Amino acid sequence: MNSSGDGPREVFRLGALESQVMNVLWEHGPATVREVIDGLPTDPAYTTIATVLGNLDRKGLLVITRQGRSTRYAAGISRQEHAAGLIDQVLAGTHDRVSSILQFVDSMPANEIDLLREYLDHRNEAGRP
Repeated sequence: MNSSGDGPREVFRLGALESQVMNVLWEHGPATVREVIDGLPTDPAYTTIATVLGNLDRKGLLVITRQGRSTRYAAGISRQEHAAGLIDQVLAGTHDRVSSILQFVDSMPANEIDLLREYLDHRNEAGRP
């Protein structure tokens, strides 16, 4: 998850508006502040979204490109990478990671367990641990 290869980076939980903004970027790709606002279910102030994007950038979740006077914001990690990082943080905070993983798997619906089994079988066939 860390592009520098120094191990996992901290993954931040997102507030409600941060989550909505990241969803716009994940679903539509790089966007200006105005384009983010247009993709939201509400019509927040321009300065509010500019502040949220600044906060997301400080959290290391964005890639910012400037072209002339235009600034575009893109997600720096995928939605799946973010979710996996959050799950890893939760598991790291438990006293018994193995039991927590097993409890989580036991709570999964059968179709997701089948998907996990299929993935692990495929991974083993490919020679990956």
